[in-house]
Parts: sequence; C-alpha cells; structure tokens
Amino acid sequence: MALYEYVTQEQLAGFDKYKYSAVDSNPLSVYIMHPFWNFVVKFLPTWLAPNLITFTGFMFLVLNFLMLACYDFDFTASAAGYEHVPSWVWVAAGIFNFLAYTLDGVDGKQARRTNSSTPLGELFDHGLDSWACIFFVATVYSIFGRGESGVGVATLYYILWVVLFSFILSHWEKYNTGILFLPWGYDVSQVTISLVYLVTSVVGVETWYQPILWHLLYRDLFTFMIIVCSFTVTLPMSLYNVLKAYRSNTLKHSSLYEAFLPFLSPVLLFVLSTTWVVFSPSNILNLQPRIFYLMVGTAFANVTCKLIVCQMSNTRCQALSWLLLPMALVVSIAVTGLVTNETLLLYLWTAAVILAHIHYGVSVVQQLSSHFNILAFSLKKSNTD
Repeated sequence: MALYEYVTQEQLAGFDKYKYSAVDSNPLSVYIMHPFWNFVVKFLPTWLAPNLITFTGFMFLVLNFLMLACYDFDFTASAAGYEHVPSWVWVAAGIFNFLAYTLDGVDGKQARRTNSSTPLGELFDHGLDSWACIFFVATVYSIFGRGESGVGVATLYYILWVVLFSFILSHWEKYNTGILFLPWGYDVSQVTISLVYLVTSVVGVETWYQPILWHLLYRDLFTFMIIVCSFTVTLPMSLYNVLKAYRSNTLKHSSLYEAFLPFLSPVLLFVLSTTWVVFSPSNILNLQPRIFYLMVGTAFANVTCKLIVCQMSNTRCQALSWLLLPMALVVSIAVTGLVTNETLLLYLWTAAVILAHIHYGVSVVQQLSSHFNILAFSLKKSNTD
C-alpha cells in the first residue's frame, strides 16, 4: 500500500492512456550524446532496471553537493585568502557530474532495450531531474564562490530561480501541447560544467580571478550565459509553442487562464522565499546560503512533480500546492522576528520540506508501481495481483 494516495483515480486512468512524445533537436544531443549513450547502454546487464540507473545518476549529483558542502559549506573557499577546495575534489566532481548526465541519458535507452518502458519510468526520471537542479547549481557555485571575483549569494539566488523556471517551462509546454520540447541548454550546460570542474582541478580557482577581456570576469560570463539563454531562447520558444497551439485550437486546455494556471504555485513560492530573503532580520541568505538554496530547490521540485503528474495524466493542474500554506506561516514568523534563532527555523523548515517531498515521491512511486503491477527498481513483476 502507498503511504498516502497522492495520485487520484482520474490521474491513474490518464496514466493508462499515456504515450511519450518528445522533440530533441539539439545538435550536441542528436549527433554526439545519443550515439555515445547507445554505445554505453550495450555494456549494461539486461537485468538492470532503468529506474535504478536513473536513481544512481541522481545520487551522483547529491554526492557532489555533499562533497562540496564538506569543503565549501558557505561558498567562500574559492575566494582569495581562504583555503581552497583540493584539486582531487574538482576531478571527482567532474567525473560524477558526467556520470550523472550519462546515466540520465542511458536510462530511457535501457528501458526500450529491455522492453520495460512505463509512465512510472518517465515520471521517476523527470521528477528527480526537477530536484537535481538545486544540486548541480549549488555545486557549480563553489567554483566562483562569493569572494571579490565571485558571485554574490543574492545574485546566485536569482540565477537559481532562472534555472528553476527554465526547467519547469518544458513541462508547462507539455502540459499545454502534449509534446515535451527538450531544451538545448541542458545538454550544453552538463558537458560544460563537467569540463569546467576538470579544468579547475588543473589550473586552480585563481584562474577565474582574472578578467577574460578588459574588466569582464568569468563569473560575469557565467551569469550572462544563463540569463541570456533563458530569456532569449527558452522562454520565447516555450511561449511561442503554447500560443501556437492556442491559435491552432490544439491547446490541451480550455483557455489561456487554464494554460497559465501551473505558474501560480511556482510564482507564489518565489514571492514567499524572496520575501524571506529581503526582509530577513538576520540576513538569512548571507548566513546560510546553501541551506536556503536547498530549501527553495526542494520546494520547487515538489511543485514541479505535481505538474508533471498532471501533464502525464492529462488532468487539470492543482492551482495551489499545499506545501506553500505552512511556508507562508514560516516566512511570516521569520520576517516579523517572532523567533530569535532564524537559522534554527530555516534548518527545521528545510528538514520538513525535504521529508515532505520524499514522502510525496515514495507515495507516488508506490501507487504507480501497484497500479501497473511492477517493481520500481526491478524488472520482475510485482506479486500483488
């Protein structure tokens, strides 16, 4: 039995009719990565479950996050005058990041190779991808840090939100058009990030102190590429595809209001977390940036997963995620100074968000496993007929 019935009977019926539909036009993905993944998958044993591959890749990103947290918890290690992260850590980070990216590309091919493709596999894959955003963004931050030549914690906070919204746009598109348009930025960013980790291990973080051209620093290029890619490519293309569906009467929902409904919870989450950042009595983002990013990224993943469930089951998106209600109370307590230890409040709320999200994920996986009579991490059939 599932821990809690998060997926409705209507949604389960929708999953029964679900067919995967995606468009991947990125030259890097089509001409380089897919042939590479087709080569790699041949070495995997046929008894290995695709979901286990997906989960292993995700855990490499978590490992990277925890490893850098040990050496650079508050993102100051790359600044001048501080003890830098050891070179071997950057090597490990580069290898782990590329392994995570490779396994994320191989899992679907393993599913088709073993004839074990199910809606649960896609949901599991994209659900973990939504949570992975915070882990690779926060880990990359350690390369530049928050020193004089680095990126301020507030700037990184808004960059994180750009990445998060870029991720949800693809699933919002599919919610409205029925087609998942895979973003170009993902493949490029994963290969680039892996290379930058390895380069950093050789040249040292001091290399990033120097300007590329005139007064343009590497951190400026890092920020510029993320923002420009999101606002000049990802966002316009998503809006174009949805509006095109609306004009051609192929929009999966009855009105533009229904089409844009999935943005309500992410926007409210942004408002709540930004209110905490701006009005925090103790400047909590400066004190605990890593934990605050983790809280925001996990809450966002929870909201995104619920959208993914709706788009895959072809059901109406929930207007308001219940997680935002207690968060509104927590933010109110924090900004009004009703608690003297704001850091403790953040830690407790972050733990609650992580546990709530894990509970949600486990419950949904159990429900779908039971519904399809399969085991999440095995190719064997369930015995619960």
